[in-house]
Amino acid sequence: MPKNRNTFSSVTAWRRRALSGAVHRCWRWVQKTGAVTAVHPGGLRFRRIGEGTRLAFPQGTVFGEPWIELGAHCVIGEQVTLTAGLMPDLDLGSDTVLTLGDGVVLGRGSHVVADTTVTIGPDTYCGPYVYITSTNHSYDDPQQPVGKQWPRMEPVTIGPGCWIGTGAVILPGARLGRNVVVAAGAVVRGEVPDHAVVAGAPARVVRSWDPGKGWQPPLRTPAPVPIPAGVTPEQLLAVAELDEILDES
Repeated sequence: MPKNRNTFSSVTAWRRRALSGAVHRCWRWVQKTGAVTAVHPGGLRFRRIGEGTRLAFPQGTVFGEPWIELGAHCVIGEQVTLTAGLMPDLDLGSDTVLTLGDGVVLGRGSHVVADTTVTIGPDTYCGPYVYITSTNHSYDDPQQPVGKQWPRMEPVTIGPGCWIGTGAVILPGARLGRNVVVAAGAVVRGEVPDHAVVAGAPARVVRSWDPGKGWQPPLRTPAPVPIPAGVTPEQLLAVAELDEILDES
């Protein structure tokens, strides 16, 4: 290959790397600047947004913010929908419609649609693409298109400390207790007791906690060993490096 062609290829590769780096730096700046917090709410005017709460950029559809309360230290991923009311610019009265407790996590692409009251308790974690709604289409009239019939609305309550897996759907009227685990892809309606694991569509209880017997049926894997108190991040990195050295030896 001629020398000038090699030189041209090297310059082109360098330019592409430089351009790629610049694009990524710009995007990180846009993500940081476009995030919504209590200090930098952007154009969103929530009834309350707690300290340390962050809505990642780009946000999904958000409206009805005057009737939405976000607790402290919530983590809300990219493209998450948060809505209060059937459509924007409605007067929903004096009461809060959508409430997220402290420490709630909503994974990327999740949707919380609160046409009537939806309450998510503190420290509830949702994986990506979870759908929580207080409204469902009705199909009472077989002569009318389903989308044109007035929907049914029922409040939704999710207790504290729950884990809701990827792609799960929480339907109108659902009432989840404390520390409930919802399996990925489950479709939940009705009441779920405290300390239960539900799975399936429609979801059913597949495991529950008995104060005398423990988990029934019993867990198939041992409980994870927690990191001892006082261990620093630097110590954990040192242990990881030691494991790599031992694996290579």
